[in-house]
Amino acid sequence: MIKVGVFGAHGRMGSETVRAIRAAQGLELVAAIGSDDDREAAAAAQVVVDFTRPDVVMDNLHWCIEHRIHAVVGTTGFTDDRLRDLRGRLDGTDLGIVIAANFSIGAVLTMRFAEQAARFYESVEIVELHHPGKADAPSGTATATASRVGAARAAAGLGPVPDATAQQLDGARGAVVDGVHVHGVRLRGLVAHQEVLFGAEGETLTIRHDSLDRASFMTGVLAAVRAVPDRPGLTHGIEDILGLG
Repeated sequence: MIKVGVFGAHGRMGSETVRAIRAAQGLELVAAIGSDDDREAAAAAQVVVDFTRPDVVMDNLHWCIEHRIHAVVGTTGFTDDRLRDLRGRLDGTDLGIVIAANFSIGAVLTMRFAEQAARFYESVEIVELHHPGKADAPSGTATATASRVGAARAAAGLGPVPDATAQQLDGARGAVVDGVHVHGVRLRGLVAHQEVLFGAEGETLTIRHDSLDRASFMTGVLAAVRAVPDRPGLTHGIEDILGLG
């Protein structure tokens, strides 16, 4: 039985995580911590799941390391400096932290398929669509997808994506992540959706994933919770945990 605490337990993802852990075999929920709660209540946990905010997640993870608690993190906002900090703190310990841009199986496969397709197409753009309560844009999943697509294009020797735009309103062409334009939509009624659009002479390819309910993320979350005690150090993404490495 793995004892689990949840940080951000009253948010959309956190509350779904609490329900999933309570229903899962082999897991025991020992703390559900909201933003105003004392996280010391989670000191008995073996694994903490963090779905909080970018401005508090690093302090939460430092606390977990100090208390020798493994962590599974769905919060976004991880820069190279933040990842370097965590690797340094984990070095020489048997603690594990899993950080993933997305825990949905379909979203993980979408990123993998997009990375495989990237070297074949001259043009690529990404559209991510989410509910209007989402705080960050572009989404962490879209940013991760764009980075992987950009790296695959660079490895294949492809040049910049063709774009003759010479005049535009601010933001009309979206953000640019590693040479890939990323467009964010915020619309009532949506949950989490992404399209990766590829184009070449005479054809296009669209890879689309739709999360229609936050329950779709729980398979990956639970797999990471079960795996992290046996994965010391920092694990970025859940591909290896799912056998896709």
